Amino acid sequence: MASTFSLIFATLLLLTTITTAQTPSAPPPPASDSCNGIFLSYTYTSGSQLPPERTSNQPYRFESTLRVLNNADEELKSWRVFVGFQHDEYLVSSSNAVIADGSATLPGPVGNGTVFAGFPSADLKTAIETAGDVNQMSVQVDFLGTQFGVGPPDVPMPTNISLVNDGFVCPRPTMEGTRVMQVCCRKDPDAVTNVTVGDEFLPRQSGDLTIMYDVIRTYESNYWAEVTIENHNSLGRLDNWNLTWDWMRDEFINDIKGAYPFTRDSSECIFGPQGAFYQRMDFSNVLNCERRPTLIDLPLEMTNNTQRGNIPFCCRNGTILPPTMDPSKSKSAFQLEVFKMPPDLNRSELIPPQNFKISGRLNPDYKCGPPVRVSPSQFEDPSGLPGSTAVSSWQVVCNITQAKGSSPRCCVSFSAYYNESIIPCPTCACGCPSSTNSRTCSTTAPALFLPAQALLVPFDNRTALSTAWASLQRRTIPNPLPCGDHCGVSLNWHLLTDYRGGWSARITLFNWDETSFADWFVAAEFDKSAPGFEKAYSFNASALELNGVNDTIFMQGLPGLNYLVAEVDGDNPKKDPRVPGKQQSVISFTKKLTPGINVAGGDGFPMKVFFNGEECALPRVIPTSGSYRPELSVVFSGIVALMMVVVLMQH
Repeated sequence: MASTFSLIFATLLLLTTITTAQTPSAPPPPASDSCNGIFLSYTYTSGSQLPPERTSNQPYRFESTLRVLNNADEELKSWRVFVGFQHDEYLVSSSNAVIADGSATLPGPVGNGTVFAGFPSADLKTAIETAGDVNQMSVQVDFLGTQFGVGPPDVPMPTNISLVNDGFVCPRPTMEGTRVMQVCCRKDPDAVTNVTVGDEFLPRQSGDLTIMYDVIRTYESNYWAEVTIENHNSLGRLDNWNLTWDWMRDEFINDIKGAYPFTRDSSECIFGPQGAFYQRMDFSNVLNCERRPTLIDLPLEMTNNTQRGNIPFCCRNGTILPPTMDPSKSKSAFQLEVFKMPPDLNRSELIPPQNFKISGRLNPDYKCGPPVRVSPSQFEDPSGLPGSTAVSSWQVVCNITQAKGSSPRCCVSFSAYYNESIIPCPTCACGCPSSTNSRTCSTTAPALFLPAQALLVPFDNRTALSTAWASLQRRTIPNPLPCGDHCGVSLNWHLLTDYRGGWSARITLFNWDETSFADWFVAAEFDKSAPGFEKAYSFNASALELNGVNDTIFMQGLPGLNYLVAEVDGDNPKKDPRVPGKQQSVISFTKKLTPGINVAGGDGFPMKVFFNGEECALPRVIPTSGSYRPELSVVFSGIVALMMVVVLMQH
């Protein structure tokens, strides 16, 4: 009996051991459970080789997923996430998100890393207010695209993922295996924010330029919106502005007041889903059906036109001045009628366009964020009665940026009373064309110093003058000669005098462009000497304080002289070179407020120069007073040689 009991006990013990050994241990909780903030994960799901077959830079299809989960105790409004793509990725599609900065549309390249914003839903609620409903707390973005050079078994992962919303900090992401990158972003305890918990709308943000998209009237199938572009930067401006965006729901523009589409075309509606749905609409009257339209301002003469103009702040030929010049001309506005498509046929179903981008001619580059829902705008009534309120409002914030690989579009030359040579704009200051019309030139050789008269001659006609001057100065003449600066506008800063109590300079503007500039301005930033500014004699000039520092002189044309004309033909177009538009002024400074400055040693030359908001290229050196001066006989023969060159150029 005892032996039987022992056998049964041993059998049960063995079965228990086997069962215990075969029972799998509970899986560890997901990493997101330990995150009390915003959890981000990027997962590479699949990929395959694409034709054509190459020995290098082979293209591969990739599919991946970005997940954004709100585990914080506050709603995350207008989420934005940076994905550091690094393998020349060409993104074909992304679900539930759009590119946030307007720099590209899909399909398009994203290989330098891209910020994505939620669309059509941009806000993520909390577990507290949804009882843990993950569908309202999180979003999944599915990417499909092409990457180059990373084939199996290697995995093309991004360099980084991070939340870029204000007030959050993200550590370096960690890897789970080779296919999953994840990070937990938390509220920055030191961040200062004006967002109040429970606010229905995000506060309006500041930026160099803002665009308001206000819906002012809404109907079942269409609505009217007012678009207001406002400049807030003291040195920023736009000329002949072009505004583009992407319609995301097959909308189209039926009518516009205060602006006009660059292309009037309704063919995409006629042959698209819009024509199938609006079968009784006369599309010959529809202004634009492009998915990414380009809108332009109207000329001044359309200001009071009852059909196309008659909108406050419209019709200025695309010019938006900085508020330092004229606050009344620092914004532009227009209205447009937008038709919607199913399933958005509801008065309250209002979705703004995405991927805003604005640009001008010889102006700064602006990078725009996504439209953010803000409190409805208030509009003043000219009669003095209480104004109206927008139905819905979105704000787009744009900031001046320097695009990677971009070149300036204006340049500066330096000269001084104590040196006979002019230090010209640097070689290829504004970029060199890929083709130089079969003429060989060096993109790396430093620009040749010039005699004064060469500044009035187009670069292609300066060869004889510059080489003769180099020979006179006993300077080496490179072969091939340096390329030109290729700048549409150039400025010369000439140090005119320097005496015990003050000093003066002369600034000259040259317009080599085929288009004139109305209401132009120049800003010169100095290291030490700006507080001594006294007066400009032919320009309207004043000291300008930027970021709390008085270091900038702001100059513009006097009334009636604020028009920098375009380049024109010479007196004899068959023989004479073209002549640039030109304006000039002398500027005086005192040394009382800037004792100890070394004018000739560098303090008399600006550190930065801006023309119409665009920062210009500067010479790498300044004129020196100890330069080589040839003997009198050499100077005389050089002058004779230069005179002969000028005579030959004129004949």
